[in-house]
Amino acid sequence: MIAVKGIAMIFRISLLVVAFALSYGAATLSEAAVIATRPADQVAQDALRKPQQTLAFAGIKPGQQVADFLPGGGYFTRLISDAVGPSGHVTMLETTRWGAENIASDQKVIDEGRKNVSLDTASFGQFRLAAPVDVFWTSRNYHDLLIAKYGDVDMAAFNRQVFASLKPGGLYLVLDHSAPDGTGSKLTAATHRIDEALVKSQIEAAGFKLEAESPLLRNAADNRKLSVFDKRIQGRTDQFLLKFRKPG
Repeated sequence: MIAVKGIAMIFRISLLVVAFALSYGAATLSEAAVIATRPADQVAQDALRKPQQTLAFAGIKPGQQVADFLPGGGYFTRLISDAVGPSGHVTMLETTRWGAENIASDQKVIDEGRKNVSLDTASFGQFRLAAPVDVFWTSRNYHDLLIAKYGDVDMAAFNRQVFASLKPGGLYLVLDHSAPDGTGSKLTAATHRIDEALVKSQIEAAGFKLEAESPLLRNAADNRKLSVFDKRIQGRTDQFLLKFRKPG
């Protein structure tokens, strides 16, 4: 009887080991599939940009409707597309300000056969959405809206439009390069950085509540005064990651 129980226990343990192995294998295959469907130059950025952890922080879920504002070639668009799945949708909101080549790089995301992605273009600092979305996402581009040579953007009006474009309880995700504390947007044109405190104040003024912030992309070695394109720090800047919620 003891021998039978022992065999049964071993059998159950074996099943658990097999189940774990299959689960691990599925996760590995899924990750490999995601890599296989993305451009090599974007995959090469993953070690520094930590996209899987970023999406986890944002709480992107299957079936969600997501707006990717100024997608810049679709680095996050492709990942969000996979995360929301066929029942979800990602709208790329691009500006005409940066030319046809930039728009063409976004169009490639759709040309790859991603049926849950669409692209819309508008003047700088403007966007259109056919219906409210679950998440409004912008990565490394919020600061651009405060650079005068690109266009004169009323940030209060812009953030109010984001607020109106979200469903009740919807999320506004902002990831950007950090400028020294207290500098506001004074260094933005020269460095393509922005003071985190300014971003918080502008967005909260539109009615959003700051729900969470993550240290995921922080880099204490960055003095935050260099241009983000300076080779000494490019790709390794100190970045803040903020998640705001529209009350619902």
